[in-house]
Amino acid sequence: MSATEVPDAAVAKVDMNLEVQVIPVSDVDRAKQFYQRLGWRLDDDVAPLDALRIVQFTPQGSGASITFGTGLTTALPGSAGGALIVSDIEAAHDELVGRDVDVSDIWHGPPFPVEARQPGPDPERTSYGSFCAFTDPDGNAWLVQEVTTRLPGRIDTT
Repeated sequence: MSATEVPDAAVAKVDMNLEVQVIPVSDVDRAKQFYQRLGWRLDDDVAPLDALRIVQFTPQGSGASITFGTGLTTALPGSAGGALIVSDIEAAHDELVGRDVDVSDIWHGPPFPVEARQPGPDPERTSYGSFCAFTDPDGNAWLVQEVTTRLPGRIDTT
């Protein structure tokens, strides 16, 4: 099938859940301390082989996890980015500050380009409209976005 062909409607559809994202880090123990400080659940820290260490964390309330370690990826440390969805941007920002995370101020408007950002949360607290951001010690970027009402068609896992 070419990239422009539409698959046959009779073909079965298989659910595909994004559950684990590998992020590159330069110092596994430093990264582990950082994600523990975020309050994320430590799911695993194993070294099944000499050149392989796998550390997995899951953010509170998330169906997806992150994995980092030794021997997992050739990507450069700090080259990953992810998004965290929260129901209250101000409470999430306050929690990050309370956990001693260097988090940006809250802004509204588009997340990119930076010049389009407006200070503070969206005045009407429009869903998908308010953000803050932080990075881990390697520079892997995390965008935090307030979502209070989902667009139609998304599966609710709660």
